[in-house]
Amino acid sequence: MKHLIILGDGMADHKVARLGGKTLLQYARPEYMNRLAKAGRTGRLITIPEGFQPGSEVANTAILGYDLNQVYEGRGPLEAASIGYEMQPDDLALRCNIITLEDGKIITHNGGNLQTEDARVLIDYLNEHLAKPINDKAGYELVKFICGIQYRHLLIIKGGNKHITCAPPHDHPNEEWRRLTPQPLPEREGSNYSQDNEETKKVTTPRPHREGLGAGLTAALLNTLIVRSQELLSQHPYNLDKAARGERMANSIWPWSGGYRPSMQTLMQLYPQIKSGSVISAVDLIQGIGKYAGLRIIKVPGATGLADTNYEGKAQAAIEAIQKDDFVFVHVEATDEAGHDGDLELKLKAINYLDQRLIKPIFEATEKMDEPVCIAILPDHPTPVEQRIHVNEPVPFLIYYKGIQPDHVEHYDEESCVAGSYGLLRLNEFMQTFMSI
Repeated sequence: MKHLIILGDGMADHKVARLGGKTLLQYARPEYMNRLAKAGRTGRLITIPEGFQPGSEVANTAILGYDLNQVYEGRGPLEAASIGYEMQPDDLALRCNIITLEDGKIITHNGGNLQTEDARVLIDYLNEHLAKPINDKAGYELVKFICGIQYRHLLIIKGGNKHITCAPPHDHPNEEWRRLTPQPLPEREGSNYSQDNEETKKVTTPRPHREGLGAGLTAALLNTLIVRSQELLSQHPYNLDKAARGERMANSIWPWSGGYRPSMQTLMQLYPQIKSGSVISAVDLIQGIGKYAGLRIIKVPGATGLADTNYEGKAQAAIEAIQKDDFVFVHVEATDEAGHDGDLELKLKAINYLDQRLIKPIFEATEKMDEPVCIAILPDHPTPVEQRIHVNEPVPFLIYYKGIQPDHVEHYDEESCVAGSYGLLRLNEFMQTFMSI
């Protein structure tokens, strides 16, 4: 038996009055998701461990069967792995969005749907005019920006301290950015945490590299970078042109979810039945998780992470991969992005695109294969369009393979799956259940 997971990021939602009190999955009535739910078995899954925020880095890692308390180091190190940056022991890697600010508020976490070719110009500009002056004063490469995909980038702080608060920008639309800036966490007994107190303003004269920065100084450095980035980016020709056209500017960096290099077993070590596996995603984060999990990363031309992504290309890549590998993880970001944008119509379209343009061809192809394929479909967390943020709630899932004894659930949605025969699973119970088939 081969195993294939199709994950619609943020696909689950709440009831919406404009849809007659239905959730988006209920209203969209996705043909193949419903078909597989009726022919298979369903349930719900808790994807966020206690004490963790409902981020995609947490949920996807848990879905793949990892104990977050053992392996979690934040989103930054995972994206570093995907980008190809080899983290050093003294590196603090943070995810670094380029966002849109207006009137002192976070308007969008994605810089007005910033494209990679434009982002690369801005990242080079920030390295030259923001990082380099700080590095010159420090006497070593203290700060470095690394270009990722679209608005998703990486910030490396040499000797940085991870014990700081960094608010995810997608969880705070239309909120004042100054209330969300990085802050040092309170000192904790028995830890190697160091608070800098009056040193926090001395960003241009940090401690020597070999000693590392304390949490207070790390937070102060990040705040300096944020403020200075706004001054620089607002005057860049790219943003001046955007402003002249009345479009949203990519006018601030926003670092968050930092950590050190994680230590993870591969899926092959955790599940001996997996001899080889692959991951298909347009998102650095998921590719990074896949790399640490020992999966082959498949990049599909035209895969964007948005609703205009190349569904057909990802479907074909998955079909070819499952013929070679024992395990394939297919991730689609479009539903999450539409949820963050609060775009109801776009999220409905993204659900149907996922159903018709990706799930349908994968299902039809795997049904014809000699070796049976077990298919699971689920989101990692809900991203309700009327809230525009991730929420920590159980998600519906379905599992199907030829010959499975179906339960009595006939539709794939948040309410129907409550009655599913798998009941309510927690964290790595999903992967254990899935891989036992």
